[in-house]
Amino acid sequence: MARNQFGGFGGGANMQQLMRQAQKMQEQMTQAQEQLDEQEYEATSGGGMVTCRVNGKRELLSLTIKPEAVDPDDVEMLEDMVMAAVNEALRKGEENREKTMAALAPGGMGGLF
Repeated sequence: MARNQFGGFGGGANMQQLMRQAQKMQEQMTQAQEQLDEQEYEATSGGGMVTCRVNGKRELLSLTIKPEAVDPDDVEMLEDMVMAAVNEALRKGEENREKTMAALAPGGMGGLF
């Protein structure tokens, strides 16, 4: 009986099993990505003066600014609060995406996602 490229005999069944496992992992990863895209993340800044919500697709869904945060003489402060809230919400989403995908990846491959 001839040896296969993996150094064993009769590797066809093992290869089929490996392919099934890879397909199952791909399906799990696709499902996880879809679920991550649907999740929403919220963050606030300025002591709650600015609140934003983003989704896993990195889209801004809502932005709420309390009227008392609007000071015509200090627009820069408002801009900073908006950026801080949006960036924090996006960071939360990315952190969750990385954790979820790393948990699905086989050992040592978590950094690929």
